[in-house]
Amino acid sequence: MANSSRSFYDWLMANRNAVAADELQLFANNAFLGLAFPKQSTDFDDISNYLEENASYLTEMSIFDQSWERYQAGR
Repeated sequence: MANSSRSFYDWLMANRNAVAADELQLFANNAFLGLAFPKQSTDFDDISNYLEENASYLTEMSIFDQSWERYQAGR
């Protein structure tokens, strides 16, 4: 399970890559540019709702779902 003191955003930022070789890295790069991203949240529903309403850069919500699973696994 994810460390409750580490937000999803913090975890996601550790996956940024200027080259964006995969969907997770591209997601992280774009989330970095989103000023309203819920940076302190560790709640799936809060982040999911934000992404559904505001993240046109996320082509499929399954990218978030897969990222969330990795976050929960502590990767």
